[in-house]
Amino acid sequence: MLQSMTGYGKASVDFEDKTITIEIRSLNSKGLDASLRMPSIYREKEIELRNELAKLFERGKVDVSVNVEYRSEQPSTQINEVLAQAYYKQLKELADKVNEPKANILEMVMRMPDVTKHTTGTLSEKEYAQFLDTFKKAAEGTISFRKTEGKALVTEFNKRTGLLLAYLDKIETSDPLRIEKIRTRIQKNVAEFVAAENIDKNRLEQELIYYLEKIDVTEEKTRLRTHIKHFMDTAQEAAGGRKLNFIAQEMGREVNTIGSKANDADIQQLVVLMKDEIEKIKEQTLNVL
Repeated sequence: MLQSMTGYGKASVDFEDKTITIEIRSLNSKGLDASLRMPSIYREKEIELRNELAKLFERGKVDVSVNVEYRSEQPSTQINEVLAQAYYKQLKELADKVNEPKANILEMVMRMPDVTKHTTGTLSEKEYAQFLDTFKKAAEGTISFRKTEGKALVTEFNKRTGLLLAYLDKIETSDPLRIEKIRTRIQKNVAEFVAAENIDKNRLEQELIYYLEKIDVTEEKTRLRTHIKHFMDTAQEAAGGRKLNFIAQEMGREVNTIGSKANDADIQQLVVLMKDEIEKIKEQTLNVL
């Protein structure tokens, strides 16, 4: 099943005196670009979690956010007394030199870097098991979201390719008339400038055939139909985003060639409409896994 790279999932678990909430968001990206924001207690497992993300998400910009809410007092805070005293001494000496009051020095010290540190303890196996299970549930929610978005993309592709086929049918209907109009116009122009007795009909017919072959778009129309079918077959695959984008480019090349060969105002208008649909398709393929 086709998947989008856009997704969102969330899962929570209560463990002892805290609630762990994990949110995973994903957007389109050329490769896997994973970002993890979580409390320091879980940092030792970051490599393992990144490996897990690589298994679950082939592509996309994946942001993982972990939030911990404590239902009782938060972990105790430790003060680095040695560092605090050093800051206090330096600030006091500076205040004396510039004749500034020293009333708020302690408050300033407590805001200095590394003076205070939250002690979060160590990560137990039991807690990590709960954490990992919640992590996987959030990932499953994100993947489910991506599949739902994938269905919407398939619907969009069906609509766009359906329009392409409708325009192509119109081109095929008007193409014989185009050829006949061009043939008639050339014969008329030749008759206007060359006397009838001086026209070599065999040579004229050869030249007409040569010119009409150059502007014939039968191969392009056939290839375009093949590309459209290939595109929709690929849209049923689980991870065909790059392939879909490549096929859409090939579809665009065939349409461009039809436009350059057509030499017909009605067909040129249809080509413009087809180009617009292909551009919309290419934009959407960038969101496909």
